Amino acid sequence: MIQIRVLYFLLVALLLSSAALGQSGVADTARLRHHLISLTTTPEPRNYLHEASLNQAADYIGGELTAAGARRTEQAYTVQGRTYRNIIGSYGPADGPRLIIGAHYDVCGEQPGADDNGTGVAALLELARLLGQQPALAYRIDLVAYTLEEPPFFRTKSMGSYVHAKQLHEAGVPVKGMVSLEMLGYYDDRKGSQEYPVGLLKWIYGNRGDYVTVAQKFGGGSFGRRFARQYKAVATLPVKRFKAPSWLPGIDFSDHLNYWQFGYPAVLLTDTAFYRNKHYHEPTDTLNRLDMRRLGLSIDALLAVVLRMEE
Repeated sequence: MIQIRVLYFLLVALLLSSAALGQSGVADTARLRHHLISLTTTPEPRNYLHEASLNQAADYIGGELTAAGARRTEQAYTVQGRTYRNIIGSYGPADGPRLIIGAHYDVCGEQPGADDNGTGVAALLELARLLGQQPALAYRIDLVAYTLEEPPFFRTKSMGSYVHAKQLHEAGVPVKGMVSLEMLGYYDDRKGSQEYPVGLLKWIYGNRGDYVTVAQKFGGGSFGRRFARQYKAVATLPVKRFKAPSWLPGIDFSDHLNYWQFGYPAVLLTDTAFYRNKHYHEPTDTLNRLDMRRLGLSIDALLAVVLRMEE
């Protein structure tokens, strides 16, 4: 009887500690859904041709960052006579090396872009809320919502992430590393649901799309290794660490590629995009296809790693 009582009190203590953690360290799936609804219901798809919808998304992101306690700034620039905006929320001390975590908020063509890249932006905003609850941070963290990641500007100097990385480089800002959040909400537990740029990789990583991956290039430095190792250690959903040459298709298909260009270490955190999600760049990339629970778990792990990097 005594052993049963001890087990009971241990269980209660565990539940109470988990509830306390939920107040400040666990992603809120209802908030994630709200962010995604706000991003995917602009009057027109948030692509480079629809400035009003892009600005509506940018204003929403900026408002959420401010509400989360971030020091909000913007980086406006002009392309083909139109003005586009990166939205930045900063935490921690103003000076010293900083960690950049970014996600693009534009879409490709006439589609809602729930996973691509609504989930990356929703993750960024929920991370902002959780960072705002921390008593203090030992180093600076910049959360950046980029514009113009998608075609026709992909791999050009008009990408918002290129503009941001270039500005950091020219100002001589020390950067600990960069994490690109690119599609984090699509999962498929069925056999054969996961593809790869090289077919043989399925024998190493499996053929079920039930995981999130940390991708980095060979020679990317210690930041990528440390981030990937710690992320896998703390995550409560499956994580695959993927390291490959930068020329392998998909390894540089997001904003982190521009930080590589300026010598900053950077990694990609993703659900593997079109290697799993066949609604990629299609009108069917909608909210109802996403897994809010696993999106939330990916953010919980990200927060834990960001806080560990203070040590």
